Amino acid sequence: MSKDKRTEITDALKEAMKAKDADRLGTLRLINAAIKDRDIDLRSEGREVSDDEILAILGKMVKQRQESTKAYEEGGRLELAEREQAEIKVINDFLPAQLDAAASEAAVDAAIAEVGAESIRDMGKVMGILKGKYTGQMDFGAVGPMVKARLG
Repeated sequence: MSKDKRTEITDALKEAMKAKDADRLGTLRLINAAIKDRDIDLRSEGREVSDDEILAILGKMVKQRQESTKAYEEGGRLELAEREQAEIKVINDFLPAQLDAAASEAAVDAAIAEVGAESIRDMGKVMGILKGKYTGQMDFGAVGPMVKARLG
């Protein structure tokens, strides 16, 4: 039986504590805090964060760190860029493997066919299908223009 993401992250946190791996522990605590923040937001709806939502949170965290890394590198702050890269590595441990360009294109084509998209007005439906199936597996910032080009 596969563990849910929350349990997987909690177990990794405990292992990092036992191993006294301060860097990994810090990143795992950041992940837990982001999930707890989202849990608090959803409390009014009487539910907790789902695995798909956790994947979305993790994807967002990776994207933020990629942007920070770029900014630090441009500013000549390589030690900070390296720290961001280390955090990305830890976060990626909990994300499914990223689709390569060919697989992303195939997924876009399949989603377009699935909804019968014919124009740019159908872009939201196509993106909805992709987000439902591939959260955490593709960069939607890069996929959006691909969908637009196919429908445009």
